Amino acid sequence: MEKEKTSDGTPLILCLDTATDICSVALARAGEVIAYRENSDGNSHARILLPFVEEVLKEASVKPDELAAVAVSMGPGSYTGLRIGTSTAKGLCYALDIPLIAVPTLQIIAAGALANLPGEKDVTLCPMLDARRMEVFTAQYDRDLQPLNDVQAVIVDENTFAELLENHQTIFCGNGAAKCRPLYESQTNAIFDLTPVSARNMTGIALKKYTEKQWEDLAYFTPLYGKDYVAAKPTVKGLH
Repeated sequence: MEKEKTSDGTPLILCLDTATDICSVALARAGEVIAYRENSDGNSHARILLPFVEEVLKEASVKPDELAAVAVSMGPGSYTGLRIGTSTAKGLCYALDIPLIAVPTLQIIAAGALANLPGEKDVTLCPMLDARRMEVFTAQYDRDLQPLNDVQAVIVDENTFAELLENHQTIFCGNGAAKCRPLYESQTNAIFDLTPVSARNMTGIALKKYTEKQWEDLAYFTPLYGKDYVAAKPTVKGLH
């Protein structure tokens, strides 16, 4: 499956992110974005994802068979969105006989916040995805984007991150960070970055995984949904 896909040997990786209400596609050469598309409509992922793929390839004058791999945001996140992104990524990888790379959605959010951080300040990155009410999916990463703990669902209150903030300057980022802001904005160690998640911020991680051959099994890979999917029970008269 490993084969050079460009004339100069630098890998072209197509990155897909559909884990939230934002649908984004980025094409990167050696980790640098050369074309991208994004839409925050929230209900159009299935309709626009493949057209976005076609558009970025056309814009960059890249043929599908020049791709070295496809990277997909693996969750946690929207059940429907993750299924759309994963099935599209798998289909492309099967058709082109190239590797599938999975990138944790929280790590992508952390990478986006890190890109906005000036200098070499030592911080802990705490990306968050909204899980409704006061719950978030979260994890912690160091400055090198290495995970410091496992992904978990937590209820946010004034004590949830008290110990972390006591000892570390912390960047709360992602669409769940807004829940923390009223609780922690008076804390000197709390920094907030609400930059939306984007496939553009997964390119460096995807390149590293590609180089290290951290590829997924196409047959068995499933995204990290965060919670078990529960279908709503129909309430229309005559359907239950």
